[in-house]
Amino acid sequence: MAEVVILSVVIKIGVALGKEAVKQASLQFQQFITQLTELQGRMDRIRRELRLMHGFLCGVDIRNRRNQTYEIWVQELRMLAHEIEDIMDEYLYFVGHKHDTGWGTYLKKGCKQPNVLISLNRIASMVMEAEANLGHLFLVKSRWVSVVDGGNSSNSSDIVERSQHLASASRSLGEEDLVGVDEDREQLETWLRDMHLDCSVVIVLHGMGGLGKTALAANVYMKEREKFDCHAWVFVSQTYSTKDVLKRLITELYKESEDTPGDITNLEIDGLQNILITFIADKKYLIILDDVWTPKAFDEFSTLIRNGKNSRLIITTREGDVAARATPDRMLTLKDLPEDKAWDLFCKTTFASYADHECPKDLKSLSEEIVLRCKGLPLAIVSVGSLLRVREKTVEEWRRINDQLGWELINNPMLGDVRNVLHLSYIYLPTQLKSCFLYCSLFPEGYLFGRNMLARLWTAEGFIEERGASTFEQVAEGYMKELVQRNMLQLVQRNSFGRMKMFRMHDILRELAIDLCRNDLFGVTYDEDKCAGSLEKDGRRLVVHKLKKHIERSISSVHQLRSITALDKSMPSLTLLPLLCEMSTYMTVLELSGLPIVNIPYAIGDLFNLRHLGLRRSKVKMLPKSVEKLSNLLTLDLSRSDIDELPGGIVKLKKLRHLFAQKVKYLNGRFLLSSSGVSIRSGLGNLTNLQTLQSLEAQDESVRKLRELRQLRSLRLFNVKRVYHEPLCESLVEMHFLSKLHVIASDENEVLLLNALPPNLQKLNLTGKLDKDSFQAVGRNLYSLRLSLSQLIEDPLPSISLLSNLTELFLDGAYNGEKLVFLAELFPNLKTLQLRDLHNLKQLDIQEGAMVTLEKLSLVNLDSITEIPPGIKFLVTLRYLGFHEITQDFLTLLRECVRNGGMRQFWYTLRA
Repeated sequence: MAEVVILSVVIKIGVALGKEAVKQASLQFQQFITQLTELQGRMDRIRRELRLMHGFLCGVDIRNRRNQTYEIWVQELRMLAHEIEDIMDEYLYFVGHKHDTGWGTYLKKGCKQPNVLISLNRIASMVMEAEANLGHLFLVKSRWVSVVDGGNSSNSSDIVERSQHLASASRSLGEEDLVGVDEDREQLETWLRDMHLDCSVVIVLHGMGGLGKTALAANVYMKEREKFDCHAWVFVSQTYSTKDVLKRLITELYKESEDTPGDITNLEIDGLQNILITFIADKKYLIILDDVWTPKAFDEFSTLIRNGKNSRLIITTREGDVAARATPDRMLTLKDLPEDKAWDLFCKTTFASYADHECPKDLKSLSEEIVLRCKGLPLAIVSVGSLLRVREKTVEEWRRINDQLGWELINNPMLGDVRNVLHLSYIYLPTQLKSCFLYCSLFPEGYLFGRNMLARLWTAEGFIEERGASTFEQVAEGYMKELVQRNMLQLVQRNSFGRMKMFRMHDILRELAIDLCRNDLFGVTYDEDKCAGSLEKDGRRLVVHKLKKHIERSISSVHQLRSITALDKSMPSLTLLPLLCEMSTYMTVLELSGLPIVNIPYAIGDLFNLRHLGLRRSKVKMLPKSVEKLSNLLTLDLSRSDIDELPGGIVKLKKLRHLFAQKVKYLNGRFLLSSSGVSIRSGLGNLTNLQTLQSLEAQDESVRKLRELRQLRSLRLFNVKRVYHEPLCESLVEMHFLSKLHVIASDENEVLLLNALPPNLQKLNLTGKLDKDSFQAVGRNLYSLRLSLSQLIEDPLPSISLLSNLTELFLDGAYNGEKLVFLAELFPNLKTLQLRDLHNLKQLDIQEGAMVTLEKLSLVNLDSITEIPPGIKFLVTLRYLGFHEITQDFLTLLRECVRNGGMRQFWYTLRA
């Protein structure tokens, strides 16, 4: 899939030819403008040629997967693209280094001019050679490489053909072959038989490839089709032709009719549509369109064949944007099989000849492990089970298959169906999404990706394209949504107001993606337990899962490394950063969070291309002055490190978008001063691209300059005093994009008086003393509110309840009163409520009709509460009920209540 690499290089050349780089180069090389102009011309010609190659590869890739000469040519092209990317890195480093070396002074003295010209000529020579090699590859292709015509849809690839064959095989499965689909089958049959509505109904079966959509649809189709006047089943796929689908529909529908459509061989689309519409106009039909990939196909056919005669159209798809076209009450989303059903299907397949399909006792443990690795995907379970069915039924053979299941999935012909079905989903991804998908596969099985972190990493890696006025982070979130819709990532969790929060990749998909990464030199992973100490030498990106030995021997042999992410927090790290600075001055991503790194080498400033530096939870106390040279840095993460103050030159990093630098002083976060921010004494207003600033120590200069940071989305501010309230509020109202705000008072007696807040604020966290007027400035868009150490005397709920959109409410040591009352009809959208450290609270009254959507209730260290709040029984939507830091006596009371049927399941922790 060389188009991924080529697109990356095209973007890199675009940066080299962008306004900023051209301006820097013109100033630096004004005495060599002729050579510079010629060099930039060659770079632009390479960029144009690579863009054409990218378009060509996207058009022909699926039809040439088994063409050996084509694959060799693509491999050569990929290697050349990497070489060109290296040259562009060197050029950008050379151009951007002028301010750091003082070349302007040297030029005036006349002593360094020849070296500058030599360097320029050397880069020009490499570009000239790359251009020649690119031209040679074109000649080689025309001489040796024949490719399938991208416009001929009849020449589908082996992958598409095998997927069609699998679909046909799925249609022949009997009811006894299907496991774990009873509820879905019953629902589908109900929709087919429901004749109360005198209209046609479109039903959508949705889910990732291999879940059994076709098998389920076929099973119901075979049982129900005779109840309709006519019926048809048509496989659509990605490469469908409208004319071909119409012909097959007409042929299928006319099969049992006495009429004939005549000769339709040479008819155009209009003629075919007329025949189809005329034939079904007065008939109740059942039509299955299997494997629909695009909203265009859905709209084209679902609109065409509706006739208002209680007809039914069933569409199967793995694409979320196709499924979204259906009405929600007629969409069935298939899920992975639960463990018990997955086990039943495995045993039924693997031990088909055994009595009751029972697994032998000595194989049960390994069999369960194998089933678990299939993650409930029916196609994978059946394929692996079929493989094991013909193998020796011994522990040794079972263990061998389990140990090399990933290899079997990629290489064993018997698992080709799994490979092809899932590979199709990847092949038809847009190029920019392919990079994002492959990147996720470099992380371990079951790894949970947070939305914000993933967006920052994708952006730093250069995967995110500019789209109008949207930020990179907004575009990245759109990519995540699209990957979820295409079932390439699984959405694990949304936040309380519905925004995507956590993702993971299906393990079977990950195995296939890792193989693609390896073939494309996209990236490599390292797990000492699985790699037997070896590390692949080629790959632009390295994600270390587990490493115990010396880092130098492990990564010094990796060529052209641009990105490293360390997930093993115990790996040796003393010499890691000096080694990486020495290995590649073109490093883009250093994600080393959690490693006990103490010192940052001065050479860090030489990493001109560095865009992401992650040192969260490290032991770093200070940064060297040289970090001011990291002019391309987008994210600097020092959160929960030992940092106190940033070097003054940090304000020179004008591209910086995310700055995390909170220091934790005490692990018990209940103290007002348990954490602190960093000081930026002057120049904060220069960082106009900042979107995240966590955390800043409030000072006269910094508070005044906050108003210049109008792109801020998230702000955490420590040490806020009364004298800062007015300038802070004046700054906040200018931040129209700010959605998260956390303000911490300077001491427990300092009252926070924020009489003006940003208009689009969604999450507000106030730590410090408040008064009864503290909520007047809060807008109605607020979703989450946390009040800590507020010392409120009056019940704050009447004021807070005016925030009708609130989905999260946390009161942590915020109220000194003895009674809280949640009245009926208040907090209609609240999903999460936490009450903690309310030491005087004796009565918690929850009326029927209050908090009707509450899902999580946490009551923590409420030491004056001696009775279980009776109103909890009204919270029928609760999924989590927690009582924490309670006494043994209160626990006894809770258990007694459960035994008497007065309360459901709960979670608890005892007071230390």
